[in-house]
Amino acid sequence: MTMKEVFGDFLEDVPTNNEFLMIGFLPYSVPLKQRWRNNGLSADFVADYLTTFFPAIEEEPASIERKEEIKSAVNYVANELLDNAMKFNDENARHPVKFGLHILSRKIVLFSSNCVSGVVLEKFLHFVRQIISSDTQELYIQQLEMGMEENSHDSRLGFLTVINDYGVQLGWKVETLEEKPEITKVTTMAQIII
Repeated sequence: MTMKEVFGDFLEDVPTNNEFLMIGFLPYSVPLKQRWRNNGLSADFVADYLTTFFPAIEEEPASIERKEEIKSAVNYVANELLDNAMKFNDENARHPVKFGLHILSRKIVLFSSNCVSGVVLEKFLHFVRQIISSDTQELYIQQLEMGMEENSHDSRLGFLTVINDYGVQLGWKVETLEEKPEITKVTTMAQIII
């Protein structure tokens, strides 16, 4: 069954006439534990790269502070997107994980895309629907309590943290790439208003 669904605040056609950066990873080429370190390095690189487009004026402390706020937000959100894309990627699909950054006039758009298995997709869509239909502050507390009770490593706090702490607008696109075997790609988009 061919599928294409969009959830939340997802921009279908991001303009490419502004600055943008695309990175691709082959998650099956390096073990996941080794990849965690690379995710952080990649997020650092993206945040550093981005700050070249937001020069700070040394005599204006507010300008320097704003640049650091943007860098910190991009670093955190990029790391979260990369971690999720790698952690939930279906290595059997043999498709690259992609990460991108677009600088628009009033926002920074980050995205990651990865393939997921049917089991992961079902749980993921359930959680996405919860995010869209719930108060994210309350959902954060519920997830925190549930994680403590279940002693789980799957806290589901990352998306909620970027929404609640950084004011990020999240959106998702789910689409079938191939039918036999079924390969489904999830693209997560995070928009940071600047």
